Amino acid sequence: MRPLSRARSRRLLTGSATLAVALGGLAGLTGTASANTAGPGPVINEVYGGGGNSGATLKNDFVEIRNTTTHTISLGGLSLQYRSATGTGPTGSSNIDPLPSVDVPAGATYLVQEAAGLGGMQDLPTPDHIGSIGVAATGGQLFLADSTSAIDPGTGDISNTQVLDFVGWGSATAFEAAKGPATTNTTSVSRDGAGTDTNSNVADFTAGSPTPSACGAACPTTPPPPPTPHTIAEIQGTGDTSPYAGQPVVTEGVVTAAYPTGGFFGYTIQTDGTGSGPDATQGESDAVFVHQPSGAVAATVGDLVKVTGTVSEFNGLTELNVDAADLHDEGTAPTGVTPLSLAYPTTDAGREAHESELVAPTDQFTVTDNFSTNQYGEIGLATGDHQLWQPTDLFNPRIDPAGVASVQADNAARGVVLNDGATANYLTTSKNTVMPWLRPDNPVRVGSTATLRQPVILDFRNGLWELQPTHQVTDDGSAVATFSDTRTPNLRPQAVGGDLELGTFNVENFFPTSAAEYDALTGNPNACTSFKDREGNPIDVNQCSPNGPRGAWDQVNLDRQLAKEVKAINLMNVDVMSLEEIENSVQFGKNRDDALAKLVDALNADAGSTRWAFAPSPSPADLPAPADQDVIRTAFIYNPNTVQLVGPSTVLSTESGTGGAFENAREPLAQEFKRKGAFDSDGFLVVVNHFKSKGSGVDDGTGQGLANPDRIRQAHALVDFAQATAQADGTRKIFLVGDFNSYTQEDPMQVLYQNGFVNQPSDDKRDTSYEFGGMAGSLDHVLANTAAASMVTGRDVWQINAEESVGFEYSRFNYNAEPLYAPDQFRASDHNPELVGLSAPFTQQESTTTATASPSTIQKKKGTSRIDVTVSGALGATPTGTVELWIGGQRVATATLANGTASTVVGPFAGAGTQVVEVRYLGDQVTKPSSTTVSVTVTNGPK
Repeated sequence: MRPLSRARSRRLLTGSATLAVALGGLAGLTGTASANTAGPGPVINEVYGGGGNSGATLKNDFVEIRNTTTHTISLGGLSLQYRSATGTGPTGSSNIDPLPSVDVPAGATYLVQEAAGLGGMQDLPTPDHIGSIGVAATGGQLFLADSTSAIDPGTGDISNTQVLDFVGWGSATAFEAAKGPATTNTTSVSRDGAGTDTNSNVADFTAGSPTPSACGAACPTTPPPPPTPHTIAEIQGTGDTSPYAGQPVVTEGVVTAAYPTGGFFGYTIQTDGTGSGPDATQGESDAVFVHQPSGAVAATVGDLVKVTGTVSEFNGLTELNVDAADLHDEGTAPTGVTPLSLAYPTTDAGREAHESELVAPTDQFTVTDNFSTNQYGEIGLATGDHQLWQPTDLFNPRIDPAGVASVQADNAARGVVLNDGATANYLTTSKNTVMPWLRPDNPVRVGSTATLRQPVILDFRNGLWELQPTHQVTDDGSAVATFSDTRTPNLRPQAVGGDLELGTFNVENFFPTSAAEYDALTGNPNACTSFKDREGNPIDVNQCSPNGPRGAWDQVNLDRQLAKEVKAINLMNVDVMSLEEIENSVQFGKNRDDALAKLVDALNADAGSTRWAFAPSPSPADLPAPADQDVIRTAFIYNPNTVQLVGPSTVLSTESGTGGAFENAREPLAQEFKRKGAFDSDGFLVVVNHFKSKGSGVDDGTGQGLANPDRIRQAHALVDFAQATAQADGTRKIFLVGDFNSYTQEDPMQVLYQNGFVNQPSDDKRDTSYEFGGMAGSLDHVLANTAAASMVTGRDVWQINAEESVGFEYSRFNYNAEPLYAPDQFRASDHNPELVGLSAPFTQQESTTTATASPSTIQKKKGTSRIDVTVSGALGATPTGTVELWIGGQRVATATLANGTASTVVGPFAGAGTQVVEVRYLGDQVTKPSSTTVSVTVTNGPK
C-alpha cells in the first residue's frame, strides 16, 4: 500500500469539497448505483474489531473471507475497505487493505489480520494476509471492493456495482438491507457455517465468540504476470479507467512535469512528439502520472524515459506505480512534447481524453474560489469572464427548475482548480513553510482574471479536474499564473447619489466580551476553547459552552478585528447602517447595547468626531425574554449630524418562544429615521434582519440549504411585523435590510417579493454579497416597498470581503509563515456590505422674515440705514442661507444668515422721499422662502 502521506482524501471534505459542490451541481451530491452484492462469490464471513482491547483474548482485529462458489477464485485486484459506523464518503487511504493475488478454493476461508491493540493474550492463527485497518469493537462498515482505489459505497441500503459484499453492524448507517448486531471487545459478527448470504446483514450475521480460520497452504499465491509493452495511449484507453488496471506494463515517454518535493512523489510522462498536429489517439490520453512509492524522484523534465510498473487507478486518476530502480533515463527526447493548445474541455469525457497531458488552455479564466488557497494552495477557476454562480441566486427551484439545472450544468462545464503541485497543508504540518500564491500584494481575489503564464498538466486529483503546474509552486506563483487587481477599484464604495445613504453590514461575530470574561462568569475555567496560530497563541473562539461569546479570543485579537471593521464602516460613510452578528451583551449580564456602544466609540475615535450614534434597544419589557434571545443580535448606527431617530426602536418580540417563527433566529429590529430637521411625517422605516442560517435544520429537498421552511415562516412574520410597525409609525416607506441567509431567488425572498417588496441589487450586476462552494450569490439584501423604492438613487455591493481569501482575516493571524493580515478594510468580514443612495423626503417649514431700519430717517446724499433681518422657522428651525434687499425692482444688497439673522446697509439716496426696501429670504432645505418690507424716509436735510 502506498504511503499515507501521499493521500489527499482529506481535501474531499474540506477545501476542494466547496468547489466540488459547484462543479457537480446540487443534485450531484447524492446518487444511487445498481446492486452487485448477491452471492455466490467471495463474501465477508466474519468481522472482529476488539483485538487487543480491554478484556479481549485475541491481540488483533481480523476479517475472514469465504469463497461461496463451487470453484477456485482469485482475490487479486480486490480490497477490504472500512468506514466508521457513521462514516460517509470515500474510504480513507489508511482504511484500504489491497488483497494479494491468491487462489482461494471453493468453500475455503481466507484470514486477514488487521490492526493490533495494546492488550490481548493470544495471537491469531497464522494469517493468510496482514493488513493494518483498525476496526471498531462495537460496530462499523466493512466491505469487499472490486478495486484497490477508494470507493464511496453510499449510505443506507447499499447498492453499488463496485461493492462485492458489505457488512454494516452495530450503529452502522450503511448496510445490506438492515444492520447486523452490535459487538463487544470479546465478540465478532459472523455468518452461519455454510456462509449463507441473503444480502441482509441483520439476517445473515450473529454476534458470538470469534472463530478465526485460515486457508494456509490451500491458498497459493498467484505469480504476477510479466510486464507487457504498451503505449501510454493504450494504457489510458478510452474510458474512465485503464483496461490494464492491476497489470504490469512497460512504456516510455517524455517527462513533462516532476514533483520531487511537495508530496506527489512522482512525475508525468507523455508520448514523444505529441501535442501538435493531428491527434492520432483520439479519445485516449497520451500522458500518464507515474507514482514512485519510495526513494528520491530523479526524473528530469525534457528527458525520454522508459518505465516498468503496475497500472492503477488512484481516486479516479490513471497512473503507473514505478519503483525508482525501474526508471531508465534515455536522455533528451528526440522530438519533445508540445503543449496542447485547446479550450478547456466542458465535459468529463473531453477532459479524460487529455488526462495528464501538458496543455496550454486558450480560455480566459476568472478566479471563482479561494477558500482553501491559504491551506492547500488551491485556486478555483472558471472559464469566461465571471465566476461560477449559485443556481438559486438566479432561479427559484420550484418556479424554474430548468433554470437551476442550466446553471448547474454551466458550473460543471466551466469549473477547474489551479493547484500548487503539492499535498501540503499550510495551516498544519506545513504552517512554518511560506504558502504559495497569496501575498499582501497578490490577494488572488474572487472575480480576478487569471492569466496562465506557463503550460500546465490537466490532472484529476481530490475528486476534481485540476490544472497542475509542472513543478511545485513555492513562491507567489507569478511565473505560473498572474491575477488582475480588483482591490484598487474597491478602495471605496461606488457613488450611489442621494442626500442620505443606507447601508447594511454583517460584522461577523463582533464580541467585546472575551473568553476569559465568560470563563469567570460561568465559573468554569474550561468553558471556552480556541483556534490557535502556528505558535499556539489563541486567536479566536472555537466554542464557549453552552452559548458563550464568539469571535476574537481576547482584546489583542479584538483590536485586530476592530481595525478592519472600523476602517470599512467609516469608509462606507453612510448615514444609516444596519449591523448583523454583533454581540447581544445582555447574555453576559451587561447592558444589551454594551458591545454596540464600544463599536460606536471606536468608530468615532477613528473619525475624530461624533460621527456615529446608535439606536438604543427597546426597554426590556418590549423585548423577548433573555432566554429567548440569541447571543448575537442586529442593531442600527447612524450619523447624528444628518439623521434623527423618529421614536424608539421596535423588536418583534412575540415570535421567539417555542414554536415561534424566530425561535431559532434573530428577531427583526425596526427603527424609523428622518433627515435632520425634517418633519416626523418625512420618516422612513428600516427593518434589519438575520434569518436562520443554512447550516442546520430540516432539508426540504429543494436545494436551498437546511432550514428553508423556517426562513419561509420568518419571511411571512417579517412582512406582518414591518407593515404593522409602519402603520403604527404613520409612514408608508419601508426598507427591509440585512442577512436573510437566502439567495436572491429562493423561497423566503419570493415571500417578500409577493408582498410588494422590491430587491435593490447592486447597479453592477457582477456584484454579490457572499461566496460559498466556489459560487457567487447574495445572502444580504436591501429591499424596499413601492414608496421607499422611489427614494433610491443608486446601489452598490462593496466587494471587500467575500472576494478575499480568509487568510487576510484577523482570525488567521500568524497561521502561516507568510503574514497576510493588515489593518485595512479588506476581509473585515465574510459578507460584503451593501449601500443604497436615498433622495430622502424633507417637507420644508414655513418661514417668517422681519426687518427693521436703523435709523429709519436719513438725509439725502449723505445718510445710510442699517437693515437688521430676522428669519424664523414655523416649527422652531433656525433658517440658513441668503437674504436679498431690493429697492425699485433692483437688488441693492445681499447678506448671509447667521443664527437666523443678518444685517446690511442701504443708502445714501440721491433724492428725498420714502424708500421701500423689500427683504427677500431665499429659503434653505428646511425652511421655505419668505419676504417682508421696511421703509426708510429720506429727507432734504436742514435748509
